[in-house]
Amino acid sequence: MRYEGYLPISKEDMIDRGIDQLDFVYVIGDAYVDHPSFGPAIISRVLESHGYSVGIISQPDWKDESSISILGTPRLGFLVSGGNMDSMVNHYSVSKKRRDMDSFTPGGVMGKRPDYATTVYCNLIRRTYKKTPIIIGGIEASLRRLAHYDYWSNKVKRSILLDSGADLISYGMGERSIVEIADALASGIEVKDITFIEGTVYKTKDKESIYDAIFLPEWDEIKEDKRKFAESFYKQYCNTDPFSGKRLVEGYGTNFVVQNPPQKPLSQEEMDAVYALPYMRNYHPSYEEAGGVPAIREIKFSLVSNRGCFGGCSFCALTFHQGRIIQTRSHESIIEEAKLLTQDPDFKGYIHDVGGPTANFRAPACSKQLTKGACPNKQCLFPTPCKNLEVDHKDYIELLRKLRELPKVKKVFVRSGIRFDYLMADKDKTFLRELCEHHVSGQLKVAPEHISNAVLQKLGKPSVEVYNKFVQAYKDMNKKIGKEQYLVPYLMSSHPGSTLKEAIELAEYLRDLGYMPEQVQDFYPTPSTISTCMYYTGLDPRTMEPVHITSNPHEKAMQRALIQYRNPKNYDLVYEALVKAGREDLIGFDKKCLIKPRRFGANAGGDKNGAWNKAGSGSKNTSKNDGKSRNKNAVSNKNNSTEKKGKKKTIRNVHKKK
Repeated sequence: MRYEGYLPISKEDMIDRGIDQLDFVYVIGDAYVDHPSFGPAIISRVLESHGYSVGIISQPDWKDESSISILGTPRLGFLVSGGNMDSMVNHYSVSKKRRDMDSFTPGGVMGKRPDYATTVYCNLIRRTYKKTPIIIGGIEASLRRLAHYDYWSNKVKRSILLDSGADLISYGMGERSIVEIADALASGIEVKDITFIEGTVYKTKDKESIYDAIFLPEWDEIKEDKRKFAESFYKQYCNTDPFSGKRLVEGYGTNFVVQNPPQKPLSQEEMDAVYALPYMRNYHPSYEEAGGVPAIREIKFSLVSNRGCFGGCSFCALTFHQGRIIQTRSHESIIEEAKLLTQDPDFKGYIHDVGGPTANFRAPACSKQLTKGACPNKQCLFPTPCKNLEVDHKDYIELLRKLRELPKVKKVFVRSGIRFDYLMADKDKTFLRELCEHHVSGQLKVAPEHISNAVLQKLGKPSVEVYNKFVQAYKDMNKKIGKEQYLVPYLMSSHPGSTLKEAIELAEYLRDLGYMPEQVQDFYPTPSTISTCMYYTGLDPRTMEPVHITSNPHEKAMQRALIQYRNPKNYDLVYEALVKAGREDLIGFDKKCLIKPRRFGANAGGDKNGAWNKAGSGSKNTSKNDGKSRNKNAVSNKNNSTEKKGKKKTIRNVHKKK
């Protein structure tokens, strides 16, 4: 059967396209979705635009060696990606329990890819194709490119390049490096000699061939000494910039893994070209019978306007993957894509998001970043905005106005996430006004993560005073324009630096707001973040100072329960936490108390509401702490539900005092 426009997934498709042998076969852990929010689609279309043919093997049966051969031997090599998420984050919640659903698989079926998918797929290929080049990429390979702590096995693992048996890693976004790799292979250069391309990692036994490099602590040191691990990680962190970053070398006995500096950021013209490629903008039709691919709902009517983030949150891996330099698409490019959305038969008039990692970043933090790069040892916004930071929302405001004016567009939402400290640094309040007037549907989600400044410092987030000022500014603006809209804060429990003391501070803050969050995120240690380094080593790699780590499941449960202290199911945990912290003053009948005494609580005489404060009585809550929706290495979480009338009536008065 022929599927017009999609890349080949079978020999029949190859015949229909007149292809005898593909240049590349791309093996991916996700279903094949030909949309620019999916990395394999971008890489495949970029290669195709440079004259290379690419076929897709999606979710092969890793127990069947023949599954990797269905498209024959590629002329230049295999490309391998575990998918849009790290396969372990995709499979397991933060409590290491198996998830019920895989949104990147047809029908949402779980179990169609293996754990550590990139490594397993490469091993599968290598058993059949002994000498064919294998190039790995995507989030899993990118963030495991050097030795890293693996939360799920609770071990330090070697570079994925060694365990997978691949020849090269194309890390980061990869549009530049993959074309250079293809050109090198096509010119006859052996894959072992491709050592010169930015944005790649290679392996060698020839130490003398490595030049102008920083040698990291060796594998034997890293795996045994947590301090050495932290030192190594911070050197990597300080060399993630494409302009100032140095070549890094990690020794494994007589073998060396060499990370070349990152690829340079794409210009606006190059970004536009990437997003103008002929994507089919949907999942492959062969998945229709299974119910389609759920992940498409997240992004089908959303627009990517930028990539990169200078926010610098400690728990986010964007610094290692997309980098800190903002890259943007032109208004013309985004408007053209928006017009395509309006022509879709399923379009109901709502553009669900216009953004990227951070929606209101539409330019580099300062002018020098495009020539000298981001500062290696300091942040643009943390702990306070840099004096060189250029704060300007004018371009984003203009873009949103143009999108609102398009025929068939009823509403344009902003849901990628607003960096509120950047917004507050802007003396011109036009963006805040237009955000509230046109781009919020009753509630705006923001991510303060915590309110204890001690924890916020470890999170790399602004102080609670900045957040409080934003809360007041948002409230005042909505009052001014005559709208009743609320803030929904994302909060994180058990992040490094958070003890029961800080968790209780957060509970008291929520008490004073009269608000209990429906969602609470336990900190999830994913590869290649500062927070994960802290979690594993107990050290802040920036200062090498000790950090309190909460790894005991029961203590984690107490911290999480404190954030939802009004939930009767959490009474015992909250009571235990308060007693353990010496805060029995918060057990009683006073307004400042979190819970009533035990004899009046949830376990006394069937009084189901006994553990609730009056302010919270009647509130229904659930706790979603698996972390999947908050994983920033994955596709942006874009809500594409159509807006329902009367929705505001069901929204609790978040950030509205009693």
